[in-house]
Amino acid sequence: MAPLAHAQQLTATELSLGAAAAVTNRSFAGAELALAHRPAADTRVALALAGGTVAERAALRAQLTVQLLVNSAARSGPGLYAGMGAAFSARRSTPGQGFLAVLLGFEGAPGRREAWYAELGFAGGVRVAAGWRLRWFPSWWRDR
Repeated sequence: MAPLAHAQQLTATELSLGAAAAVTNRSFAGAELALAHRPAADTRVALALAGGTVAERAALRAQLTVQLLVNSAARSGPGLYAGMGAAFSARRSTPGQGFLAVLLGFEGAPGRREAWYAELGFAGGVRVAAGWRLRWFPSWWRDR
């Protein structure tokens, strides 16, 4: 039974909750919620939505990225990933703006059900995010 499990792709669904900030001439700070899917062992598609403030006005940021995971099955130790995509930022009474998003991230044990994460990137300024990530894996991975 073990050889069959190794031949299958490691997929996962992930939910992340954390804090995000973008440092620009008008800096953003807020809470972030992200939903991601890993369709293959080394790839993740992530949508992050953040609500917060910019210059004391309500603001929203959204970011959609495709990410490459270096050691996605590691059950101990940190994992490294890089991503690229698009971001959108809007604040009350101001038109929104779109940006190219590029990021580099670290996460604790990407092959486990939950762990921390931290990201640094560029998306309309320097963007940082950190928080906790929960994962749902296929049953054959959980039973290993």
